[in-house]
Amino acid sequence: EERILALSGMVTDGPYTIYSIFSNAEMPYPEAKLSDGTVVKLDQAGYSKYRALPNRDDRITVFKTFWKTYAEFKSTFGAELYTNVKKDIFYARSRGYNSSLEAALDVNNIPVSVYTSLIENVNKHIDTFYRYLKIKKRLLQVDTLHYYDLYAPTVKGVDLKYDYEQAKDIVLEALEPMGKEYISTVKRAFDERWIDVYPTTGKRSGAYSNDGGYDIHPYMLLNYNGQYNDVSTLAHEMGHSMHTYFSNKNQPFPTADYSIFVAEVASTFNEALLMNKMLKKIKDDKTRLSLLMEYLDGVKGTLFRQTQFAEFELEIHKKAEKGEPLTGDVLTSMYKDILKKYYGHEKGVCIIDDMVGVEWAFIPHFYYNFYVYQYATSFTASTALAEKVIEGRKGAVDNVIKFLSAGSSMYPIDVLKLAGVDMTGSEPFELTIKNVNKVMDEIEKILDKQGK
Repeated sequence: EERILALSGMVTDGPYTIYSIFSNAEMPYPEAKLSDGTVVKLDQAGYSKYRALPNRDDRITVFKTFWKTYAEFKSTFGAELYTNVKKDIFYARSRGYNSSLEAALDVNNIPVSVYTSLIENVNKHIDTFYRYLKIKKRLLQVDTLHYYDLYAPTVKGVDLKYDYEQAKDIVLEALEPMGKEYISTVKRAFDERWIDVYPTTGKRSGAYSNDGGYDIHPYMLLNYNGQYNDVSTLAHEMGHSMHTYFSNKNQPFPTADYSIFVAEVASTFNEALLMNKMLKKIKDDKTRLSLLMEYLDGVKGTLFRQTQFAEFELEIHKKAEKGEPLTGDVLTSMYKDILKKYYGHEKGVCIIDDMVGVEWAFIPHFYYNFYVYQYATSFTASTALAEKVIEGRKGAVDNVIKFLSAGSSMYPIDVLKLAGVDMTGSEPFELTIKNVNKVMDEIEKILDKQGK
């Protein structure tokens, strides 16, 4: 039976392959004329760039133009995603699982309750997200917040710039609580040139840590441009590289690699330490506001948005498992309902216009079989870890090193328990929400002082 299931892989990757080719290469992406007369191409990269324009009329134009094009192909996108969901159901039922979710999580022995509890906890604390959205509205000074406002710049006139040497010093200082071995390894990465730092012609965009070789140190690729975000990216990718280094050093080859479930913990942990250090150093209200909003925007994207995706993914699988079809219209209706709940549409917190209901078709991760929830769980785990280290709790640093060194010698849930974080309970989530509210307390005080 497993041989037949293995052979079926020759055809079951079809939905994602078709989706990828169409959305990346063949879809007729539109152009939009902005208020200054500039005509811009709204492909995926263009949309991601121009949705953040400061001019609200331009943002509305970008949203209307981009999502109108996606809506024209929602039946095609719906057929692709529905077929992909049926593939997940086929494999789950073939192997005797109760659901697609159970089958996807069983690979890493993750209890289904970890997934469902994440969704339940986010829904339970949705007022915290509403509070963030109200702060966003306050900063943008709009009468009514809409979905097309969410990527607009909120704090103007702050431009933190750091050359690479300064960035190295900042990261080393931020990671100092991690102790001698960790810091000396980070210094090795800098001194021994593990890092390709600057953008050059023909170089791949983005930032990555390459863990492809077991008997060699990891390599990092950056495209450093001197912004604060680049410093944060350096800390993030260094987290991945330290995870790989300690795992390879302490594990034999078969168990040196680590699961996706824990991969983002080490990187976002470093980001948390960096933010803590920056806020200790910077006293200027405007700059602090910029950093705090950057943190909250990250929480929105990593915790709330990814959980929103996870809930949608769970609901469409449940519907298909009951034998109900998923058409483009059905998927749009389901996605829009979840958006309205998360963004407080009925309460007037953030208005979800009909045009964005087709956003599900823009998200490739829905083809990755219950993947996105791990971004949210990793974030809560790293927040809990950072809190313990920052507070100087006894054994906290040693526990993090144990976690980094464990590779896949244990299941991911057990590896995190080594670090003192139990993902089967609510503590990591509660700590994260507490931290988010603490940040919003300070932001609101600054805004009150500024009279906004």
